[in-house]
Amino acid sequence: MYNTLLALHSLTRWLVLGSLALALFCAYRGWILKKTFSRTDNIVRIVSATVAHLQLVLGLVLYFISPIVNYFLHNFKAAVHERSIRFFGMEHITMMLIAIVLITIGSAKAKRKLTDEQKFKTWAIWYTIALVIIFLSIPWAFSPLTSRPYYRPF
Repeated sequence: MYNTLLALHSLTRWLVLGSLALALFCAYRGWILKKTFSRTDNIVRIVSATVAHLQLVLGLVLYFISPIVNYFLHNFKAAVHERSIRFFGMEHITMMLIAIVLITIGSAKAKRKLTDEQKFKTWAIWYTIALVIIFLSIPWAFSPLTSRPYYRPF
């Protein structure tokens, strides 16, 4: 079960990044070009937030069954000094939770704005900050924090 969830979490990362990239394209395009906030923009906003929340659920389940996190929690004094163990036990989950909260707040605030320009601007700013945090918190193959493959097979 653990390996399947890990592969699914790895795959879903690309859906999150793709949906956020599309959302940011729509948000900045609408904001800069002073477009009308369309039904399509609203759907993109909702889908990108939903995909991020799906990834959160997968990540939380993975967190609680992970042998790395289990080691971190049961050997905290030693594990906190081990870079890759600390990354998954504490840093990755904290930063990703912050990013999901920012996406949720940004989506809700954008929905409630009165003008189209305010909707696009709010959406763009909150999602941009969240995406930066996500990029910094993903264990990329080139990451100095901890390295994992771009895709984990099932």
